[in-house]
Amino acid sequence: MADKDQPLLIKRYASRRLYNTETSDYVTLEDIAGFIRDGREVKVVDLKSGDDLTRQYLLQIIAEHEGRGENVLPIAVLTDLVRSYTTSAQSVVPQFLQMSFDMLREGQSKMMQNITSMPNPMLPMSGLEAMKRQQQAFLSSMIPGWPGASAGQGGEEKPAQGETELADIKRQLADLQAKLSKLNEPD
Repeated sequence: MADKDQPLLIKRYASRRLYNTETSDYVTLEDIAGFIRDGREVKVVDLKSGDDLTRQYLLQIIAEHEGRGENVLPIAVLTDLVRSYTTSAQSVVPQFLQMSFDMLREGQSKMMQNITSMPNPMLPMSGLEAMKRQQQAFLSSMIPGWPGASAGQGGEEKPAQGETELADIKRQLADLQAKLSKLNEPD
């Protein structure tokens, strides 16, 4: 029986065929996407060199879905991602994306809890608005001039709350940077 806490190891052969080491059979990109949708972490490595190819294959899965018209990423997001590779924002974008997806997962979990426990599941979800404000505050503080970073902010009551959220985000970012620095220190 396979350990579901460990990433599923997929080996890529020289023929570019992908081999599932747990079930001892060949798999497709769509199979890998299914494993991920089912909540499984996946690691793809080149059999000969041992290189980690996971990022390459995940990007390929996304490109294939987008190419089939299953558009999840708006053009503006794709444009901003391309832009981030050529700006000083490059160093902050991965952290921002990770924090955004973490907040999204947490928000989805809370939303499901609220739906199952509330008498009227059609009531507005205030957590989504808070997440949007937090993301905008993060972008505004970390990437001055980022297109759309300050959109949606304003009003008289929001700056006080936004400042608190911004301080929270800055603290979290400083913690992340400290952890990264410790990881990069020689033993």
